[in-house]
Amino acid sequence: MQRDSLIFDLIRQEKERQMHGLELIASENFVSEQVMQAMGSELTNKYAEGLPGKRYYGGCEIVDQAEQLAIDRAKELFNAAWVNVQPHSGAQANAAVMLAVLNPGDKILGFDLAHGGHLTHGSPVNFSGKLYQPVFYGVEPDTGLIDWEKVADIARRERPKLIICGASAYSRDWNYEALRAAADEVDALLMADISHPAGLIARGLLNDPFEYCHIITTTTHKTLRGPRGGMIMLAQDFENPFGLKTPKGELRLMSSVLDMAVFPGTQGGPLEHVIASKAVSFFEALSDDYLNYIIQVQKNAKALAKGFTDRGYNIISGGTDNHLMLIDLRSKNLSGKQAENTLIKADITINKNMVPFDDKSPFVTSGMRIGSAAITTRGLKEADMERVVTLIDDVLQNHENESKISAVKGEINNWMKNFPLFS
Repeated sequence: MQRDSLIFDLIRQEKERQMHGLELIASENFVSEQVMQAMGSELTNKYAEGLPGKRYYGGCEIVDQAEQLAIDRAKELFNAAWVNVQPHSGAQANAAVMLAVLNPGDKILGFDLAHGGHLTHGSPVNFSGKLYQPVFYGVEPDTGLIDWEKVADIARRERPKLIICGASAYSRDWNYEALRAAADEVDALLMADISHPAGLIARGLLNDPFEYCHIITTTTHKTLRGPRGGMIMLAQDFENPFGLKTPKGELRLMSSVLDMAVFPGTQGGPLEHVIASKAVSFFEALSDDYLNYIIQVQKNAKALAKGFTDRGYNIISGGTDNHLMLIDLRSKNLSGKQAENTLIKADITINKNMVPFDDKSPFVTSGMRIGSAAITTRGLKEADMERVVTLIDDVLQNHENESKISAVKGEINNWMKNFPLFS
């Protein structure tokens, strides 16, 4: 068969880009070679609609074992009672949950996208804002923190059927106990989307949503350092409050309702090669090496935050508890778009991001989001974070000086040779 030289050349170029630069996008990471091997395996050839032991296709005996291994390892990692590893993404995991527990037009209470939330938590451009009636909570303008009592007040006033917690750009821990109390008061379900801090939560470095939340969703490719995909979990199974019954007239458990919301509700055949890759990443996340890694992720994030604060950058909420931070660049007379476009010239990858109470459009933004997960995978430690911040500051303060930017790029490319990604 003729080799597709064009696409494999592009893959080679992307590999080179990853190897030579500083990857600081909070939602990105570098997977291990065995995670990539599982993703590129022969399991991609197998169609397997249904669940292990309950498939609609023959020949699933082996993929059943692989998927069950992923489920069992995820249960162990998060101390969960039930797990569905089939969602293709975090967005599809959230879509399945909403399909399972809501009717079109039902009210949801989510964290405002403009304050650090996620599209699937009620944004008007997303299915969650189109199919359901969203109301929002946000951060306080003077602290950049969520006021948990104000969230409870909104819940009392709006009486949503589902309260969603979790974020894509909030650097502080969550008060799941307060949110559960608010949910119970208005008879709402509480869902935690832990896509960003999942690895820190799994290894006990942040508050545990499994103690208080009815349903937990996550991606597998951020701090968990696995393949791109999603997952739904329950700390304990419970009778669904919607009266949904089996063909025999028995009340369905929530796990059954969620299983059906994934397939056939929102997806067809699961990606068994990706699920096997998830199993590998869960195996890795249960190791002592990963525990040391995720502790370092948190240490590096705090070191980055201190470095930026020392240089006069405004970090929303004043610091970080997890792996990321959101920086308001207005005090530096820069937009997020300017920062992103300038830093990429120096092989530093960040993403522009809205900040709370932003006066610029989502295509320009006033902020940038930075995370420590990927550079920690490469082996950088706290002492290296000072250099990272210095290089970023040099580029931003000289954003019109092409020779300075080029010099920083050369320094980064040489530096990264000491931290190889691939064997």
